[in-house]
Amino acid sequence: MRIENVISLMDQIINDRTVPRNIRRAVEESKKALSGNDPPEVKLSTAINTLDEIINDPNMPIYARTKIWNIVSLLEEERRNLG
Repeated sequence: MRIENVISLMDQIINDRTVPRNIRRAVEESKKALSGNDPPEVKLSTAINTLDEIINDPNMPIYARTKIWNIVSLLEEERRNLG
């Protein structure tokens, strides 16, 4: 399942001390949303929206932005598969 891959990518960002704290915090919030008790559509949408809010942060390292784009793509694909 793709969600495990997404969680793994999120953990890489969360544990990377070169990524600014606010970005790590947003990724952690997205991860928590995915493991919540909401319906799958809500969990995925919440996680995507949280990541979208930080994607253009000027302090974000390029490699972290690429990982987050990848995460968002995987989450959006997963959301499309629900329908």
